[in-house]
Amino acid sequence: MSKKEPKKIMEYAYVVIGALIMAVSFNVFLLPNHIASGGISGLSTVLNDVFGWTPAIIQYTINLPLLAVGFLVLGYQFGIKTTLGTIVFPMFVFLTQSWTPWTMNPLVAALFGGGLIGTGLGIVFRGKGSTGGTAIIAQILNKYTNFSIGVCVAFIDGIIVVSSMFVFGIEAGLYSLIALFMTSKVIDMIQVGINASKTILIISDYPEEIQQKVLHDVNKGMTSLPAQGGYQNGDKKLLMCVVPDDDFTQVKEAILDIDEHAFVVVMNATEVMGRGFTVLRDV
Repeated sequence: MSKKEPKKIMEYAYVVIGALIMAVSFNVFLLPNHIASGGISGLSTVLNDVFGWTPAIIQYTINLPLLAVGFLVLGYQFGIKTTLGTIVFPMFVFLTQSWTPWTMNPLVAALFGGGLIGTGLGIVFRGKGSTGGTAIIAQILNKYTNFSIGVCVAFIDGIIVVSSMFVFGIEAGLYSLIALFMTSKVIDMIQVGINASKTILIISDYPEEIQQKVLHDVNKGMTSLPAQGGYQNGDKKLLMCVVPDDDFTQVKEAILDIDEHAFVVVMNATEVMGRGFTVLRDV
């Protein structure tokens, strides 16, 4: 068995596990509270209330044409995993439809239901697959635009959420928007990871001393870039340092110990790849 085989198996496992999490969340949080948090599942919630149709059947019926689009645009391997997700998600919805709702508080349902849907979708996306439906459209947009998958899902599913307001009322629609917000944020968290970091940019008259201080006190390196001041037009050195949140205070104190007048800009780094951080690619 090649080294890539275990990785492929795990990708299929991600699709199945993620679909199961989504199905459970749908039946114990969203459906009983009339929360249509986007997607085909959200649409099936609306149609179930209006016509009494079984959500799993609705999901199978709508997903088939979208699955064909996924095959054509996103490739053969994507199609296999999406076929798996398209089959198992409605199946899990059907198998868990008799589960007792975990809460009938719509706010709690929106927060936890949306969060679990995002967790499931994020796991499925980590497996390079999809559960079908509007998730296919989201991944197509992600492929051809600079928007994250979470933003694409929020945009597409927002249309369904707004439509649900005409059936369940504005208040229920607002809870659906909360769930959708939770879903998009958790998807990005699963995709990017939860290890938050800070990017620190420093301009000082003592760049070498700051570099040595940070290296000695915090064991963190810095990158030195040539820069030109906009006020005096003098040549400067711009120092850049990326550190985990836990180390930020130490780095800041080390900088100020050398130059309390240093110009420092701090930004959140949502995804850092490379040596000392996230591995660039699994082998």
